[in-house]
Amino acid sequence: MVSWKSLSLLVAVLSGLGYGESIPTSDLAPAKWVHPGAMISQPQLDFVKSKVNKGEQPWADAYDALMKDEYVTNPPTPSPPAIVECGPYSDPDVGCNAERKDSLAAYANALAWAINGDETYARQAILIMDTYSSTIKGHNNSNAPLQSGWVGSVWARTGEIIRHTNAGWSGDSIRQFEDMLRNVYMPLTVNGTDHNVANWELVMTEAAIMMAVFLEDADAYNTAMGWFLKRIPATVYMTSDGEYPVAARGQSSSPDAIIAWWFNETTFKEDGQAQETCRDLEHTGYSFASMAHVAETSRIQGTDLFETDLGTRLRYGLEFHSQFENDNPVPSWLCDGKLNLALGPVTEVGFNALSFRMGIDMPETENLTLKQRPAKNNGLFVAYETLTHAQNDA
Repeated sequence: MVSWKSLSLLVAVLSGLGYGESIPTSDLAPAKWVHPGAMISQPQLDFVKSKVNKGEQPWADAYDALMKDEYVTNPPTPSPPAIVECGPYSDPDVGCNAERKDSLAAYANALAWAINGDETYARQAILIMDTYSSTIKGHNNSNAPLQSGWVGSVWARTGEIIRHTNAGWSGDSIRQFEDMLRNVYMPLTVNGTDHNVANWELVMTEAAIMMAVFLEDADAYNTAMGWFLKRIPATVYMTSDGEYPVAARGQSSSPDAIIAWWFNETTFKEDGQAQETCRDLEHTGYSFASMAHVAETSRIQGTDLFETDLGTRLRYGLEFHSQFENDNPVPSWLCDGKLNLALGPVTEVGFNALSFRMGIDMPETENLTLKQRPAKNNGLFVAYETLTHAQNDA
């Protein structure tokens, strides 16, 4: 069997890394892994369960929304192809939307099980994971890496909950699921990408980091984290960066090149501007979600990235963009005065860490977060985060 390291090197070379650029690594893998530990810990799950049982808000409404979600009330019957084919915007779509829906359904049922203890939901999550791990062999076409990022992140969270909450998942099934993560998803995600939109690399490496937690793979964790952290300064601009943003991998540092990568934005004057702001706030929000997901995972594993440059850029990114979702006018200098809104349900994890836990005043993010509660799933990799992370200091 070919190792993920060999495959990931091939993917890195084909994606434009080449031999001349070294692979950045971190030294953040924990000496002792915490489980469940992919964005959600056992103390956090216990906190949510306690709040739901007491009928306290906003957790009670968020739990009710989860239990009324179609992924819980009428979960799909999984029937994946051996090879999932995902073209641009899922065209062609050979199992793409189904894979995303199935992974989110597994996660929703895992959360239901963790909170109410009904084995029906655990069995549903296990059924979906077992069906995929016994069938799927790979992904192809242009969106294969992005798809692997979205779905791999959700699989890892689901697997962590089910494996470490005495849900009755058999050892053989767990090993089969490990093989799927290691051989199908990890090679396409662990080395990120030089794709010219930040959300791709961030969610791909998010997935690899979370899968590494499940697999207890320190090498994969450190490699993916290295790429993830390198992309952060090229994703969110701070005035301390200088007249222009930091260049991303595969990008020239010339002003013309940076302006082109930043969707023709020519003015950089506010902390928190993001690489995809002038594209739309929805894709910008994907990057913020990944930043928060990885920082929360790292915090659980022993290193609080919210207290680093990542947290600073996430704080200003959320505040800068939330103001426009709160109906504040768009200044004429920003994206020619026009923004495509719809940031999405991406604020809960970052807001909880930065404002509730660390005490940072984030009025625009707070306003938007409260308006969006209970946060739903975005159909990709963000799901039920009011339930899991609202005012959760565990």
